Amino acid sequence: MIRKIKPSDRQALENILNSIAQFNKNDIDVALELIDIAINIPGQTDYHLFVYEEDGVVYGYHCIGKRPITDAVYDLYWIVVDANTARKGVGSVLLKHAEEFVKQQNGRWLLAETSSKESYDKTRRFYLKNEYSILAEIKDFYSLGEALVIYGKYFLNK
Repeated sequence: MIRKIKPSDRQALENILNSIAQFNKNDIDVALELIDIAINIPGQTDYHLFVYEEDGVVYGYHCIGKRPITDAVYDLYWIVVDANTARKGVGSVLLKHAEEFVKQQNGRWLLAETSSKESYDKTRRFYLKNEYSILAEIKDFYSLGEALVIYGKYFLNK
């Protein structure tokens, strides 16, 4: 089941973030900042956070929002699945939910950004498998030798 975040989900989401080997402390801090905004400012519309839950256990989440200054472009800020749950389809279910959210908002694009580091190979394959295109790559973005890779999926006429 996918549902909107509740305050009681915070600890489970923090535990999930800590289960991901690729994430460093800064990554986790940024993710928690968006989680806290979604929980503590219920009326805000910048970050829409949905969790995947089964039998009362949270296994992952996605955070999505409309890109400022655009009329119909959305960013997939985070899509995270508990490392112990990987390869069971939770990520794909969350991504499809994010795509449906964009379509319901009459969105045109869903953009996802990730790292070029080798440890993100599975993430990049995940986007390609789900019919995302590489739109841009910015070399030495995160650090020397670590590029930003931007994926996108276009929804008009689909």
